[in-house]
Amino acid sequence: MSGKLSIEDIREKLAGRTGEQYWRSLDELADTEEFRSAMQNEFPTDAPVWEDPVSRRRFLHLMGASIALAGLSSCVKQPDEKILPYVKQPEYLIPGKPLTFASAFTMSGFATGVLVTSHMGRPTKIQGNPDHPASLGAADTFSMASILHLYDPDRSQVVRRNGEITTLDKFLAQLSGALDAQKALGGSGLRILTGTVTSPTLAWQIESLLKEYPKAKWHRYEPAGIANEREGSRLAFGEAAQAIYNFEKADVVFSLDADFIAEGPAHLKYAREFSERRRVRGAKANINRLYCAESFPTVTGSVADHRLPVRASRITDFANRLAAVLGVDGAPSSQLSDGEEAWITAVADDLKAHRGASVVIAGAYQPPSVHALVHGINEALGNVGTTVSFVRPAEFDPDPAGSSMTALIEDIAKGQVDLLVIAGGNPVYDAPAELQFADAIEKVGMSVSLNIYNDETANACGWHVPESHYLEAWGDARAFDGTASIVQPLIAPLYNTMSVYELLAEMTLRSGKKGYEIVREYWKDHSMKSAGAADGDFESFWNRSLNDGVVPGTASPAMAARFRGTEVIVAAWKAPDAWKSGSPVRISFPGSEVEVMFRADPTIGDGRFANNGWLQELPKPITKLTWDNAAFVSPSLADSIGVHDEEIVLIEVNGARCLIPALILPGHPPDSITLHLGYGRSHAGRVGNGAGVNIYPLRFSTTASWATASIVRTGQYSKLARTQDHHSMEGRPIVRSATVTEFETDPKFAREMSHVPTKAESLYPGHEYDGYKWGMSIDLNSCTGCNACVIACQSENNIPVAGKDQVLNGREMHWIRIDRYYSGDLDNPDIHSQPVACMHCENAPCEPVCPVSATSHDSEGLNVMVYNRCVGTRYCSNNCPYKVRRFNFLQYSDVEHPTVQMMQNPDVTVRNRGVMEKCTYCVQRISAARIDAKKEDRSIRDGDVVTACQSACPAQAIVFGDLNDPLSEVSKAKSQPRDYGLLAELNTSPRTSYLARLTNPNPALGGAEKGREG
Repeated sequence: MSGKLSIEDIREKLAGRTGEQYWRSLDELADTEEFRSAMQNEFPTDAPVWEDPVSRRRFLHLMGASIALAGLSSCVKQPDEKILPYVKQPEYLIPGKPLTFASAFTMSGFATGVLVTSHMGRPTKIQGNPDHPASLGAADTFSMASILHLYDPDRSQVVRRNGEITTLDKFLAQLSGALDAQKALGGSGLRILTGTVTSPTLAWQIESLLKEYPKAKWHRYEPAGIANEREGSRLAFGEAAQAIYNFEKADVVFSLDADFIAEGPAHLKYAREFSERRRVRGAKANINRLYCAESFPTVTGSVADHRLPVRASRITDFANRLAAVLGVDGAPSSQLSDGEEAWITAVADDLKAHRGASVVIAGAYQPPSVHALVHGINEALGNVGTTVSFVRPAEFDPDPAGSSMTALIEDIAKGQVDLLVIAGGNPVYDAPAELQFADAIEKVGMSVSLNIYNDETANACGWHVPESHYLEAWGDARAFDGTASIVQPLIAPLYNTMSVYELLAEMTLRSGKKGYEIVREYWKDHSMKSAGAADGDFESFWNRSLNDGVVPGTASPAMAARFRGTEVIVAAWKAPDAWKSGSPVRISFPGSEVEVMFRADPTIGDGRFANNGWLQELPKPITKLTWDNAAFVSPSLADSIGVHDEEIVLIEVNGARCLIPALILPGHPPDSITLHLGYGRSHAGRVGNGAGVNIYPLRFSTTASWATASIVRTGQYSKLARTQDHHSMEGRPIVRSATVTEFETDPKFAREMSHVPTKAESLYPGHEYDGYKWGMSIDLNSCTGCNACVIACQSENNIPVAGKDQVLNGREMHWIRIDRYYSGDLDNPDIHSQPVACMHCENAPCEPVCPVSATSHDSEGLNVMVYNRCVGTRYCSNNCPYKVRRFNFLQYSDVEHPTVQMMQNPDVTVRNRGVMEKCTYCVQRISAARIDAKKEDRSIRDGDVVTACQSACPAQAIVFGDLNDPLSEVSKAKSQPRDYGLLAELNTSPRTSYLARLTNPNPALGGAEKGREG
């Protein structure tokens, strides 16, 4: 917001509205002259391509890395090369026919099953594996975007010693000498630092290494891992346990700062199960109910029936009070306000009314005491054994007493570390600030970094070895429930790289064994029988594991976890001051003390995806910010200290400072600030370097989740690229929502709001479809706004990234956008998400205005684009009421560089500058299904065509198929009373329609009849 209107003025404008109104941003509510001008000026003729020379150089960097992957076309003539045909073509390889292989993507150590599409030996697309328990066929943004890292020219490609290029042989020779010296010392000077390890093979290798060097130590560190959850289970049960929740059986869910739909190793499973319980079939809406008390507006909070913004340190109070109301023995006492007490009492009553059919879950950033208490609450509610179960943890844990990062730094300071091997991770960048990890490395005799990038840690270490991408290397990993998968490569290493398995083999066997041999040896000699393979039948076992993407019989055994009582928790948990909750802070200006919360960024995580252009440009859920992080504040806090959108503020924590632009976020807790980690990288690569602000210097071991901070305005501003006001529909009724009660009273409320005449006259000729008639339905009651469909579409359709400067000009290229709307007040509004792509209208306004017929209607109802006919008039976009067309203003895509060609989907045209792009309903997939059906002399069956967005969706909110088939899933969806067309009153007859969202509020909390927009 420009600051021309105060928060108080906006509140008055909002209060003056009648009925339920939906709004996108504070700027829209303020309705300033600047905002109106931006909305009216859809194609600004005076918008500069470059604002300054630095921005132009930035564009060249973008075009030289990650998203465009290699840059503007080179003018250097390539050397003549001979190409030869196959002398003996592999029998399984058919030119033009893609193959699919099962593998596993790991995030913070935990595996998610994926299916990787390969075109002529080139991985081009990642999707979910329906046979994997952590995937169930869905995929998240991180796994799908990880393919960019494989082809990223910023990847580390050579071994370096003190920054100078050297050879792998020289490194292995020095490593061998260092290990020989440690042999005589029993390994007392050897340290291994990894992230979370669930790989059975890697754990076996590390165990073998520690046996050979009994005095060596293995340390583990994750900047945003599951340490709190695991320690909480130890407090609750006396031993570590992994809780597994069954949301399909849960009628009532209470989230204590847990974004379980979008975060964690089981979030795809949880999103699928939760959304299944939001599905409405028929005129009765038997859906679950979700309560959220959370410290930041999240994907999970956006679909809650009741959401309460609470600063992170006070979640403990809510957990304590809930336990007390539910009768958990010895529950600690906590004070809540009168309104909070009424809220938590209503939640407790609802949970008690659904004993054995409810779930209470705590967030990863909450202290172990909260996690432990939640286990006691679930036991008291009778949920254990129905909606909650426990298994042995999937990760391999070194000795907790001596494996921390702090213990490693202490040993280095004492001069006890001669050889430090860092296998993955970037502790120089993301370790707690007080540890000063970069300074510590200088005191180590030989330091080694194995990483896919030459990052901050690699630059600080004496040796850096490039790591193989997971699509290039053999390996294995376990899912949240212990189920193991073989990580199967699809392509030979592009560079002279090593996997972590090969590095550990060199440290133990000195044999030069390759990953394939190492992984097979483990499963053959150590775990084949326990995994269910018969003696002498290893090949069948191995082939089945590779084919299915899961190793049979490897899920962790169930465990009987018994809550030890709150007295044990209180006695065992020694909370540092930072974890303790307190009374609300007093706000004063100019040096206000507030609570600052540290969270992994929703799109680039803890920083490991900073050089990924797809994820950098992906609008973050809720905030719609791209290419940056910000200090998120509530409207009330902004009003108190006088800060405006994009104003740079100075934040200080424990003497450490950072300057970062502020953003006012409705629904944020009023007395805290949220800072997202992962930005401000210096050695991420050309895409990630310099983007955003590094928050890790403010984050200390004892304040890893939140801390007390001061905030001071600077009066200076910095532009932030947000998409929330792009393509505005100017107040027209877009989102349709109602309560369950309203729906059951008036099932067709969504259609009635469109005011579509029964017999609408039209200038358009009618269309008859003798064959197929393709259409799509999107269920807003299931959709969570997680962005998976956006990345799936981008990967499938070779969609380029434009860069921050172009996003600021409104020129992002996504074919699908997730519109975010608010309704209600500023401090705690309801949040609505709506995916919007080309509607493929029957009466498409874009078609008659194109002077060259580049956009036209085909015989199956698709609104198709003929790229080589488009001359770039943009009339079609101007005439589109949905604003779903993207004009390729610049040569965003490189059509010549071989690296780009390796990644691109050959079934989709790579567009040049000056053409219009949009969703095609994945016409290439329709064509492939048509060819397969024709070969089998049959029609295309329902389910044969699955669009990219549909296949990725964890919530299964998207259905696609033939509308001429009354038994197809899409026909059934469109026959539901909640079905409505977006802006159908314009008589465009959109082929994509929506099922309106329903909420299930608790009458005891009010809001059972909220009213809806007319």
